[in-house]
Amino acid sequence: MDKTNHSLTGLALQKFKKNFWGVLSLVFIALLVLVSIFAYVLSPDSTQNANWGDLSIHSKSPGFKVTMLSFPSDNEETHVSDYFMGKTAAFKIPILKYSIVKDSLTYFEYTDEPDLAVSKTVPLSAFGATATVASIEKDFIKEQTFTLGTDSQGRDLLSRLIIGSRVSIAIGFVAVFISLVVGIFFGAIAGYYGGKVDAFVMWLVNIIWSIPTLLLVIAITLALGKGFWQVFVAVGLTMWVEVARVVRGQVMSIKQMQYVTAARALGYKNSRIIFNHILPNSMAPVIVISAANFASAILVESGLSFLGLGAQPPIPSWGGMIKDHYNYIILGKPYLAMAPGIAMLLLVLAFMMVGNALRDALDVKNE
Repeated sequence: MDKTNHSLTGLALQKFKKNFWGVLSLVFIALLVLVSIFAYVLSPDSTQNANWGDLSIHSKSPGFKVTMLSFPSDNEETHVSDYFMGKTAAFKIPILKYSIVKDSLTYFEYTDEPDLAVSKTVPLSAFGATATVASIEKDFIKEQTFTLGTDSQGRDLLSRLIIGSRVSIAIGFVAVFISLVVGIFFGAIAGYYGGKVDAFVMWLVNIIWSIPTLLLVIAITLALGKGFWQVFVAVGLTMWVEVARVVRGQVMSIKQMQYVTAARALGYKNSRIIFNHILPNSMAPVIVISAANFASAILVESGLSFLGLGAQPPIPSWGGMIKDHYNYIILGKPYLAMAPGIAMLLLVLAFMMVGNALRDALDVKNE
């Protein structure tokens, strides 16, 4: 007995698995989602928004190392929320060298000109009443390595890059979710009821489509106010028109099928026919469009962040990082802008490859 899954979903899944680049891109996206969820666990700087920095070590090259002197804080307890929202920034200072004499510690603050280094002295009691020389050297004086260097504010570039992935991933999911909810609703009622309802929906779609996407997003953002979630809503509200047009066409075609006629003859409500019988059979092209919309949402958010209308500082975002460092391209430190740019390129490319793989897998003519 042949137990092979001959359902359309099973056949599409089998075809998708054969697409190497599609599977690789999907794995890459899944890994990046996990990285964004556990960003504060993986990033070297686990402070909120990876916002700790010192101007004395700004714009340092990848692999830069420095000795860091830390001071104990009043609240050093670790909570579960710290692993997802970050910790309070600890007070620490990059130093060139230090010496401990009797009951005091003298250190020289880091500077590119060692001859101009400023020395300061603090009592050992600043590290705790029971602090000893050995415990201070073990717990409070450590060498820190900045794998990708530091940005213009002396912050760890790798940590900002990892935590900044949250914005790009989140904007994709939220904006696509909003566009699907709005687009499927308007497309379904327009295609099913036709007539004046269809004319009104298409009039609305054509008006929104005639406005440049970036200008429309800027207008909605200014109306809602600058902020993290306002950008997500603004991007989502500009991406539903394409979904609505595709759903409308699918519904207009499927509603002529015999099983829909049979459902009407049985007295089923229009809402049941639309959501239980028509929409489930029209999702294939919507899934493909959603993958493309993920990429579009990421690019639009990056453009807004570059213009200063996206996620507001100190929240890191790849577009904001490019905005802060694009002038370093001609100042001999192009990696400060290229690192977030390459990350964005790979993520957008991955979504586009997944979209292409889904298109091929769901195409019944492509056998």
